[in-house]
Amino acid sequence: MIARLRRIRRECLGINRRNHDLLFRWNPRTRYHVADDKRATKAVLAAAGVPTPLLHAVCEASWEIAGLRPRLEALGRFVLKPARGAGGSGIVVVTGRADGAFVKASGDRLSWRDRAIHAADVVAGAHSPTGLDDAALVEALVVCEPGLATLAYRGVPDVRVLVFRGVPVLAMLRLPTSRSDGRANLHLGGIGVGVDLADGRTTTAIADGRPIRRHPDLDLPLADVAVPGWDDVLAVATRAGAAAGLGFVGVDVVVDAARGPLVLELNARPGLAIQIANRRGLRPALAAVAAATIPDDVAGRVALGRRLAAAPTSRTGS
Repeated sequence: MIARLRRIRRECLGINRRNHDLLFRWNPRTRYHVADDKRATKAVLAAAGVPTPLLHAVCEASWEIAGLRPRLEALGRFVLKPARGAGGSGIVVVTGRADGAFVKASGDRLSWRDRAIHAADVVAGAHSPTGLDDAALVEALVVCEPGLATLAYRGVPDVRVLVFRGVPVLAMLRLPTSRSDGRANLHLGGIGVGVDLADGRTTTAIADGRPIRRHPDLDLPLADVAVPGWDDVLAVATRAGAAAGLGFVGVDVVVDAARGPLVLELNARPGLAIQIANRRGLRPALAAVAAATIPDDVAGRVALGRRLAAAPTSRTGS
């Protein structure tokens, strides 16, 4: 037990060390807006040729909300989210229409009045960490790749890839559940499943910080599942990290059935539960990347990350 605790202490990255050794050193304050404002994220990634979900509409003032109604009704399926929201707050996933109502991923039905009130809250900054005025974004609903869709409960899973100095260092598949209302965020009730960076297969999983083996809603095993298009997922995440201009960034990638990997959003202050999901501390990989000569090309950076992931190392939970 003592040896195990010493190994955890040696290999795991804590919040204070993340802030002082990574965020303060590697993430310029002038680049935080790229991750904190989803409109800025889309603009920067588009300029770099990195694919993202289609943006259908932007609402920046309360008087514009009424004009959204015909567009949302015509779309039928969409995601409404705050431009400057964090942690999944304020995101509503609408999967269709029934009897004049909007149907959420959970199956709940919302009237137009419900939608309008929510959009007004978003614009007023109710879901922005700063509390300042915000904008409501209407994005295309991603149609999940069929293999991953079997593991998602009424929502779309994503892959969180941590990128350090342009090199992928750790990855986690995030799965929606009945509790998370179609969203994949762990703190909202989603599941985190570690992914072996080297081969793209899932390993160990957590829910509410506790290890699990099967999806609580679908009763399906979570280990040894191949993430489709893994090479492309890592390449897109690596390109997005470089475009963001942030030395340490979390890149959330969804795999669309038609378009392949798309970057959903960036996180300039990524959480650390990904270590628990993988049972693997970040510090050895970060130290190796910090000491390495970083290749100029995306393929070389991805290959470096995979080699480091495949190197012999202890898992935190073993």
